[in-house]
Amino acid sequence: MYGEANVNQKGFHMQGFQISPQALNAEQAETIKATLPAVGAAIEDITKNFYQRMFTAHPELLANTFNRGNQAQGAQQKALAASVATFATYLVSENTKSPDSLLSRIGHKHVSVGIRPDQYPIVHKHLFDAIEEVLTPEVFQGEVRAAWDAVYKEMERVLIDFESDLYQEREVAPGEVFLNTVVAKREELDPNTVRFQLDTTLDFKPGQYISVRQTLSDGAQQLRQYSLVNAPGTPLEFVVRKVNDDPQGEVSTQLCQHLQVGDELEISLPAGDLTLGEHERIVLVSSGIGATPMVGMLAALQGSQQQVAVYHQDKSELADVLRPQRERYLKGIANSSHTVAYRPERLSLEVAPDAHVYLCGGTDFLQAMREQLGHLPAEQLHFELFHPNDWLLA
Repeated sequence: MYGEANVNQKGFHMQGFQISPQALNAEQAETIKATLPAVGAAIEDITKNFYQRMFTAHPELLANTFNRGNQAQGAQQKALAASVATFATYLVSENTKSPDSLLSRIGHKHVSVGIRPDQYPIVHKHLFDAIEEVLTPEVFQGEVRAAWDAVYKEMERVLIDFESDLYQEREVAPGEVFLNTVVAKREELDPNTVRFQLDTTLDFKPGQYISVRQTLSDGAQQLRQYSLVNAPGTPLEFVVRKVNDDPQGEVSTQLCQHLQVGDELEISLPAGDLTLGEHERIVLVSSGIGATPMVGMLAALQGSQQQVAVYHQDKSELADVLRPQRERYLKGIANSSHTVAYRPERLSLEVAPDAHVYLCGGTDFLQAMREQLGHLPAEQLHFELFHPNDWLLA
């Protein structure tokens, strides 16, 4: 499957990631190839062991940095270990797709929650101790562990460099991304969905998100990301949908139930790599609450001469609470179209070969849409993903 041992020589990538062709020597590359199947097969056991170790040693990370809803669902757990394995595969396999989109998504997410370089060694220690325990010390020691150390160190270096650039662009020190704002407006779009406007204007790119911090009843300070639905240069707006009886929804539920006009709210500076480009033809495809980044893009496209096609799928017309806002913005775009599908209907896309397509939705939806877009090259497809491990689709 992996072929002969050979260190990848791909080098410099479009996102600005410089992955060193000397990250692994030939012997280390051979070792990684030989052990990748064992690591991949044990990903779930490794991640459970890893997070148990790390959160026992650093409970503050679960309370204040990692989203415990994602942890409860296992999404974040699978994402981290799988990303290291994916990066390792790229280093040793000539025909493996570039990890640029994976690295960019991780880097932006790290910046949005204030990850610092000094936190990487914490992850390194507990992840590798977990791998050793699961695979047994007899397997994961000596040259084997040293080879995987080299993989992690290279991925760490690449991400820290990328994140450092993002922090510098925002003119803040690493981790110092949070600021206090005040809620200026609250609009209930339906009994479970609220649009908030803040008293703050920040620079951002259409399609980006902010992290919102909430102190919950047990004292945990949990973070959740929300796409911005306003145009750059206007007060920040985001939409929250309450998720009842779901650990992933505890921040959203608290915001919908308790956040009122005049309340203070702690947010991060905007981040995110799904950003609107200046393309002649743009197609925006979404499902459910995945319409939020598309609304932000439409807000930024007011007066544009670009050709814009919007496709949206939802449970019902009643559930499609952002339809009025989409339609309002589409009136300000001369060359535009709008297609909706409500269950049991499914979207059928008509996309020109030179169009750039932006997608946001759940895993099943993205897989279905991707099948319809197989004629487009990867560089024309841009994803925003609901769950941390859904980058595996991209």
